[in-house]
Amino acid sequence: MPETVSDTAMTTSAAPASRFSLNTLAMIYGVVLLVAAATWVVDGGSYAREIKNGRTMVVPGSFAPVDSEPQGFGAVLVAPVKGFIQAAQIIAFLFVIGGAFMVIQDTGAVTVAVRSLAEMFARKPHRQKYFIPVTMTLFSVAGAVFGMAESGMPFVLIFIPLALSLGYDSLTGTSIPFLGAAAGFAGAILNPFTVGIAQSISELPLYSGLEYRLVIWLISTVSMVAFVQWHANRVRRDPTLSPVYDLDQSRRAELHLREQGPAEFTRSHRLVLLLFGAAMLFLVYGVLAFGWFINEIAALFLGTGIACGLAGRLPLDRMTDSFKRGAQGMVGVALIIGCARGILVVANDGRILDSLLHGMSGLIEGVHPVIAAQAMFATQCVINFFVHSGSGQAALTMPIMAPLADAVGITRQTAVLAFQFGEGWINPILPTSGVTMGVLGMAQIPWEKWFRWMLPVQLYFFVVALLLLAVAVMMNYT
Repeated sequence: MPETVSDTAMTTSAAPASRFSLNTLAMIYGVVLLVAAATWVVDGGSYAREIKNGRTMVVPGSFAPVDSEPQGFGAVLVAPVKGFIQAAQIIAFLFVIGGAFMVIQDTGAVTVAVRSLAEMFARKPHRQKYFIPVTMTLFSVAGAVFGMAESGMPFVLIFIPLALSLGYDSLTGTSIPFLGAAAGFAGAILNPFTVGIAQSISELPLYSGLEYRLVIWLISTVSMVAFVQWHANRVRRDPTLSPVYDLDQSRRAELHLREQGPAEFTRSHRLVLLLFGAAMLFLVYGVLAFGWFINEIAALFLGTGIACGLAGRLPLDRMTDSFKRGAQGMVGVALIIGCARGILVVANDGRILDSLLHGMSGLIEGVHPVIAAQAMFATQCVINFFVHSGSGQAALTMPIMAPLADAVGITRQTAVLAFQFGEGWINPILPTSGVTMGVLGMAQIPWEKWFRWMLPVQLYFFVVALLLLAVAVMMNYT
């Protein structure tokens, strides 16, 4: 623990994260136990794999029963350790992002910028009604076009203080980048990580069926924006209605958002914000031009944190203490991500994941085409609980779902759409998703509060997915 951090400050910042870790970690480990128990009763099975275009994919029709490998108490204890190792990339990413943002925050530039923005909207409040729709639509476009997911996580730490300064809450600040990108990710106009890969596996022209996906993207984005705007307006009228009201009271004090009077920009503040803004632009350019992923983005923010600390004239010992404090705040969510990955470890080691996929695909055969398409969506939702990579889930499921679509009388484009919905709209509520839990860890929002808040809109999108798939079947979507 950094010696320069006061007991009060540590209590304020660590308490929400501690509650978050305890409840959710226990729940996730309970799922590990349930999956381990399933390995004793579910028959084992395996698909053959082949490497095609550099991607490991299952071979359709190759499923064969194999002896299951029941996972005992020892395997249950080892699973989180293996999961932590397998998820090391995103965990390291969270440590770096958390540390870098704490350094930037301790320069004071973020607080001054947020207060200045609040003053601007106070002078012209009619502009505030555009804040959520415009920013969420921008993130939705990013999710739909280049599959923003992990790359959008750092923006959560920017939009939370912005939302608080405008009278909203942490849920609103988290939702603008996270749910905005998720709405676009599910709409997936050109998303190369979901639609692009799924269509190539299904032997469809790349990005075919664009017109219907544009309609879906519009429905997804408008619906998500409307939900977040409704919540934000409700909380602005009565802040006590927010599920995270107590957390936000502490956070406002920590960010000094209650201070009155004009914000005073120093030359150091301007330089820090200039460096940070340049880093954000470079992030977008790197993702689009060079295909940056977690490692490159983490390196960019490490460099940005160091540069901003120097520009903000922070002493070296304070910079390192700030970085350690920010990284320390990510420990709870890192444990949760590792434990959640342990669920997949147990299912794979017990050799029941392929059996689950085979059994669910067997239920799809012989039913009405509309029901078959909707059952594909439900199957993708279940598989998504275990596999949280768009490309990985496509490689696992689409070699089976594409020919299965031919057999049940629906188009392969509809099968891709079912995958797109199951991999997109469900992710923001799953406790096994590294991105979801990483975002909530950064925001210090307990998953159980997030779940209760998100459940109505998740049910809405589930019904919308069923209806849109029915339309796709009836119009013979190609």
